[in-house]
Amino acid sequence: MTPAAGSAIEVTLGLILLLFAVGVFAGWIDAVVGGGGLVQLPALLLVPGITAVQALATNKVGSIAGTTVSSLTYLRRVTPDRSATFPAAGLALVGAVVGAMLAALMPEGVLRPAILAVLVAVAVFTLMKPSLGAEARLRFPPDSAAHHTTAWALGFVVGVYDGALGPGTGSFLVIGFVALIGFSFLQASASSKVVNWATNLGALLFFVPAGHVVWSLGLAMALGNLTGGYIGARTAIRLGSGFVRIVFIVVVGAMVLSMGWSMLAGALGR
Repeated sequence: MTPAAGSAIEVTLGLILLLFAVGVFAGWIDAVVGGGGLVQLPALLLVPGITAVQALATNKVGSIAGTTVSSLTYLRRVTPDRSATFPAAGLALVGAVVGAMLAALMPEGVLRPAILAVLVAVAVFTLMKPSLGAEARLRFPPDSAAHHTTAWALGFVVGVYDGALGPGTGSFLVIGFVALIGFSFLQASASSKVVNWATNLGALLFFVPAGHVVWSLGLAMALGNLTGGYIGARTAIRLGSGFVRIVFIVVVGAMVLSMGWSMLAGALGR
């Protein structure tokens, strides 16, 4: 694949302003519950001349800006389980590098049916358990090997997914920390931001040297993500786990509808 990022893309002021606005909204969604990539990535894929790998790489520039500010905002106001979260972030970074390498080789759309099935399962699971994530109910003692290894494995697996494809990463991390570890939705959002920051960095460690980033578009989204991420993190902290759960269900539902429609349209088009 020849990088030549942005060589066939006409960058206009209108396009920059549009992607900034998309970045603000995606940053807010991502800071509250994750899933901002489901807003950003489709917007980038609509840019004439951009390739799928360029869109993935450029999306990471915006995402890392949002996860940086939302992570710092959460860390100042919510105390995450550092022994579970920070090693999980380190393994997520490694996983994201591996995933980004796979993305450069992967046929487009190969993972969509599996991702859609997982999203449907996550939505049903969350709706069937209305008390899920309302408060912390740890599955294992906080100083146990099971507690730590589950969190670390979650970080690595989701890191690979984020590097390879990306959309919904924050939501997968949130539901993983809630369902597998037993964090509240608010605690899970705080931990997921730290891990998601690491996955974004890991992917960029491959995408930037490979020349896949379209910087003018990525920086516009980054400024939007900084704004939306800060507002979203403060909103989640102020309104608590109940609000985060509602937004989570709405975002996952939107992901299912968006991906389902995309797959149906593609099938009908063939």
